[in-house]
Amino acid sequence: MTMDYQNMTSMQMDVLKELGNIGAGNAVTALSKMLDKKVNMEVPRVSILEFREVSEILGGAEAEVTGVYFRMEGDISGNIMFLLPVDSSNALLDMLMGTYRDNDKFGEMSLSALEEIGNILTGSYISSLSTMTGMNIKISVPALAIDMAGAVLSVPIIQFGHMGDSVLLIETHFFEGKTHVKGNFLLIPDLESFANLLEKLGVA
Repeated sequence: MTMDYQNMTSMQMDVLKELGNIGAGNAVTALSKMLDKKVNMEVPRVSILEFREVSEILGGAEAEVTGVYFRMEGDISGNIMFLLPVDSSNALLDMLMGTYRDNDKFGEMSLSALEEIGNILTGSYISSLSTMTGMNIKISVPALAIDMAGAVLSVPIIQFGHMGDSVLLIETHFFEGKTHVKGNFLLIPDLESFANLLEKLGVA
């Protein structure tokens, strides 16, 4: 059974939105612990999109973004990406590293820190997804790319040669003091996994 996102019911959308809210909330809690600072979050905006629409949300195919990419395996297979505009990446690094930040724009230490942030936030999100569904989901080691949105989004297509049409996008705004960070979780299940997810959530 495959899922046609265009025919989703309002109940299915509500459940996916709640999943996005809880996952993003857990990620913010993890970020607060990592930074040892209080981080607040706006209510996330959760959307179901066609994959080709995502770059438009990010500011267009030529907008420069940081992407931390993972492969999902287990009861759900597919891809998950944590995407940040470059200015939000810089803000996160400044919060985390302060005066220890590399002199160059994205040096080795900064890139390693971004991978670790993506790993912790995405791991927290997947953990909440596993808890809510009872599914066993594992993620790969992170792969980091800083490039135009169109190029970053092409990574899973190039690597695996096929994609599901449906994408769950969770747009999240973090705040620490006066610092604002916009982050996007992009859940890209393989063709049959969306239906399996909804079945586990009781709204198939």
